[in-house]
Amino acid sequence: MFFFSKKLDKQIAAYQRELIDTHYREVENMYRQMRGWRHDYRNHIQTMKVFAANGDLEAIRRYLDELDTDLNTVDTVVKTGNAMADAILNSKISLARSKKINVRVDAHIPVRLRMSELDLCVILGNLFDNAIEASLSLPEDQRMIRIYMDMKNTQLYISFTNLTSTGKLAKTGGLFASTRGRDHGLGLIRIDSIIERLDGYLSRNSEDGAFTTEILIPQI
Repeated sequence: MFFFSKKLDKQIAAYQRELIDTHYREVENMYRQMRGWRHDYRNHIQTMKVFAANGDLEAIRRYLDELDTDLNTVDTVVKTGNAMADAILNSKISLARSKKINVRVDAHIPVRLRMSELDLCVILGNLFDNAIEASLSLPEDQRMIRIYMDMKNTQLYISFTNLTSTGKLAKTGGLFASTRGRDHGLGLIRIDSIIERLDGYLSRNSEDGAFTTEILIPQI
């Protein structure tokens, strides 16, 4: 039993390092795209000046449409008040949009959190990855992830809801079954261990067509 526990701890530690590395790469890529767009800003202006000088309003319209589409892929759409939450959420939103998933976010963190940025990164990253994975089984026009974050008195409240194609999920031993394999299971274990260590509350609920995770974490 002790050997199994040590082996699981090593697996979780390795998974956590891989997860953090993945999140930082995604965030770095998002900001690289933003810097690249800003670098090209002058060239875009010069191009449109040429179109304007030629009186080609249709070309200007097409070019603006292309720029609007391009900018949507790098736009920072969420400002929670917490730098780590902003970085993770915006990078995952960009990833979800690239997979044709509609994301609705209402997130506010008006206070300095007691929990570490590492814990926040693991929780948000895992929840978002799970929601993206589940959404991919749906037709593009049905893919949706809804996120809500705010303070409820002295506790940080986090809610993730995604639509599913499997109806109401079955539980085994108090846990919802998954088809995503070992890494998904380690991600859930990691979230559960963080919530337990921080004396928080976690609820997973599956209703027909939707899966919701709710978390409360004391900040005092």
